[in-house]
Amino acid sequence: MSTNEKEPIFLEPHFTHNVWGGSKLRTVFGYDVEGDDIGECWGIAAHPNGKSLVKNGLYKGMGLDELYKEHRELFGADARGGNDKFPLLTKIIDAKSDLSIQVHPDDEYAKVHENGSLGKTECWYVLDCDEGASLVVGHNATTRDELCQMMDEGRWSDLIREVKIAKGDFIQIDPGTVHAIKGGVVVLETQQNSDITYRLYDYDRIWNGSKRELHVDKCKEVITVPAKDLSDAIVHDTDESQGVKLLNSCKYYTVSRVNVTTELSLDVSEKFVLCSVIEGKGNIGDHQVKKGDHFILSVGYGEAVFKGNLKLIISSEN
Repeated sequence: MSTNEKEPIFLEPHFTHNVWGGSKLRTVFGYDVEGDDIGECWGIAAHPNGKSLVKNGLYKGMGLDELYKEHRELFGADARGGNDKFPLLTKIIDAKSDLSIQVHPDDEYAKVHENGSLGKTECWYVLDCDEGASLVVGHNATTRDELCQMMDEGRWSDLIREVKIAKGDFIQIDPGTVHAIKGGVVVLETQQNSDITYRLYDYDRIWNGSKRELHVDKCKEVITVPAKDLSDAIVHDTDESQGVKLLNSCKYYTVSRVNVTTELSLDVSEKFVLCSVIEGKGNIGDHQVKKGDHFILSVGYGEAVFKGNLKLIISSEN
């Protein structure tokens, strides 16, 4: 492998304006993006609705989607990505106000009803939140008939299930799970490379002159009933010591939190690894990295040596 290929592949994010977005992606993470309605940083993305651009090395200026199609040797012969589609998407989400109450379909449903799209399994790592903040995870209906009745009657406070959260909490959101990020919360999201969302309820908000579309019938079809117990969904991560903590491994991805206080090495051989710096600064090899940086370590990278005082979320496809 050439020297250029062994470099981390640093990425320039794509940003979205959202009715619920804020300014923390600029003021806290230092991204050069204007507006006080910036909801999402697509840090590692190769989707038609938003893609990251390579910032360095031999492939500088290339979109991640193009890089994945044309240089699959960087990602391994066994990289999932059917039809040359990059498998994962990494975001940072700044919710100044509540996101819509929503649900995502699984692969089987999305393939039939969304023109062959992937479904959407995702997870959140809470980067910051206001005191007393919460998330919507799950619902209280015991049967599908009860679910449909509560939705039809607009009994949202009875239907939805909220959970208090703190910085460092990790939440897995499987397809069929009713969920919403609420105001005052910033998360890093790792997900399948999909942009399919079905909204149950959007607080009757106006965006660009009209209410946003709801998808009530599809929601009724894909919501899992009954919802799984919350104790199965949340991991509390309060460990500040140096090391790697596995947060979750599911059908589509493995996600871990990495703390570096002096020097730490990771072996990157059989799978490519997505990396997002969520706190601090330091180095990987000869490259300086800081909070807000996103990069990929290609298959066969070898020993990745981190130095400094920094925290990362890393992921790989399964």
